[in-house]
Amino acid sequence: MSLLFSPLTIRSVTFRNRLWVSPMCMYSAVDGVVQEWHHSHLAQFASGGAGLIVAEATAVVPEGRISPRDVGLWNDDQRDAWAPIVQAIHDRGAVAGIQLAHAGRKASTWWPWAESRGSVPSDEGGWTTSAPSAVAFEGFADPAALDAAGIDRVVDAFAAAARRAVDAGFDVLELHGAHGYLLHQFLSPLSNLRDDEYGGSLDNRARLLLRVVDAVRAEVGEEVPLFVRISATDHADGGFTADEAAVVGDWASQHGADFIDVSSGGLVAHQRIEVFPGYQVPLAETVRQGGRIPVSAVGLITAAEQAEQVLAAGAADAIFAGREWLRDPHFGLRAAHELGAEVAWPPQYDRARWR
Repeated sequence: MSLLFSPLTIRSVTFRNRLWVSPMCMYSAVDGVVQEWHHSHLAQFASGGAGLIVAEATAVVPEGRISPRDVGLWNDDQRDAWAPIVQAIHDRGAVAGIQLAHAGRKASTWWPWAESRGSVPSDEGGWTTSAPSAVAFEGFADPAALDAAGIDRVVDAFAAAARRAVDAGFDVLELHGAHGYLLHQFLSPLSNLRDDEYGGSLDNRARLLLRVVDAVRAEVGEEVPLFVRISATDHADGGFTADEAAVVGDWASQHGADFIDVSSGGLVAHQRIEVFPGYQVPLAETVRQGGRIPVSAVGLITAAEQAEQVLAAGAADAIFAGREWLRDPHFGLRAAHELGAEVAWPPQYDRARWR
């Protein structure tokens, strides 16, 4: 039996396998509303054998968008636009997840293929960003430090977006605490220079994330799996570390989170990352062993046997992949074939099952 294609149950949800699609921003929304592109983009992965598909970073407030083209869940029109996409994923046998996010000081930026770079000016559709401290990401506009009322509004916005996500039919919620966005900005001493109850010690820096976990769990009840994505290192001196990530993962579990999606980096422009196949797997293993909570591994995992070995070694409980699914939307079916795993194929594709 392939570990990669063995089922996994978390709370009320059973995943048909452990090869999952990472959230990947498409920068193709209009006023935060998903479009036809998102429908075809996400549904194809379900046809291709994914166990879980997590929709891209979805802003809980307008000012939390990475770019003006990001998707959102701060109103009911956005919720209703997601519903048919969720249904399409379900119809193809996969589990639908969504990543709830606030970009903090990395918001209001140009999308990757725009002619400009950096922050979008206010006269071109940009806005003033917020952060734990008034310290900009290198090359971006200065943010405003959140006060106590602003922090409370962030917590409430995550809970409201979680309710809309569940009402749209999503099975799994993921909180984006990675890649230099707002929750990560609070976790790292490189971006959090506060001297109040949200700054300084690790328990203070984790306070916002844990408040969001509490609020989302209270809003959606006990049946919905709740993931947290964490950057387990900033790849920079003096930053957030894997050992700290393990502690935060353990705390998040105590507050109602079920799973840690382990990634890394994104907080500072001067990060130094050595990239190689599976380069983030040791981080996942550290969080898994130190935090006593199930985790996923991600990062240049591109082959079936490679993914199988990560699980067999006990480094992770599931595998997220991104670029490989973009290159091959049927990565799941191909991986099952290569590992000799018996999985259900769409009957429309059955003629291609065996060579």
